[in-house]
Amino acid sequence: MPETVLQLKNVSIYQGDSLVLSNVNVEMEKGDFVYLIGKTGTGKSSFMKTLYGDLELTQGEGHIVEFDLRTLKENDIPFLRRKLGVVFQDFKLLNDRTVNGNLEFVLRATGWKDKSQIASKIEDVLNRVGMKSKGFKFPYELSGGEQQRIAIARALLNDPELILADEPTGNLDPQTSIEVMEVLQALNKKGHTILMATHDYALLLKYPSKTLKCDENKVYEVVQRKD
Repeated sequence: MPETVLQLKNVSIYQGDSLVLSNVNVEMEKGDFVYLIGKTGTGKSSFMKTLYGDLELTQGEGHIVEFDLRTLKENDIPFLRRKLGVVFQDFKLLNDRTVNGNLEFVLRATGWKDKSQIASKIEDVLNRVGMKSKGFKFPYELSGGEQQRIAIARALLNDPELILADEPTGNLDPQTSIEVMEVLQALNKKGHTILMATHDYALLLKYPSKTLKCDENKVYEVVQRKD
């Protein structure tokens, strides 16, 4: 039986008092790669924020990596986020410390203590995104594409059951976007489950996969033509 990592049933998502998305029904299974597309302002970010606990779910049923989004409490959120890897458009790296320092900071914040285990884990994730030699550099010494690879490495630190990538190529040029996409594709082939919000339709054509679209307060699956 495929393992369900995300299930939303009859969900409505609000930003404050205003309805952003209604009657959302979505299911993702382990190993899926799913795109979330839609114009700016159609609810992609609100959808993502609901999944990682930034927006409260008040209507419908929502389960993600064994957490119930309806009953999620403030002190559950750090535990939920340990089972999710979140990649943001603007990298969110700390410029006052090296790449290794950024990754160590996250591990220590999530309860890792053993120095050799920390070093080994950092080497492992940097290796997986092709950045093994960059650990001593500061984020501002890296290109945008390299910074995003580090952000992906950071998302992998606690072996997440689901990676949420929110416009991960939004700040990158087309060639760099493809390089970052290749990293995500390789991770997916190795079994990582990925939900990626994007408005880069060129990537959808180059790497076709199941696609959900936000439009007019709804989320629905788009069937891609195979020409």
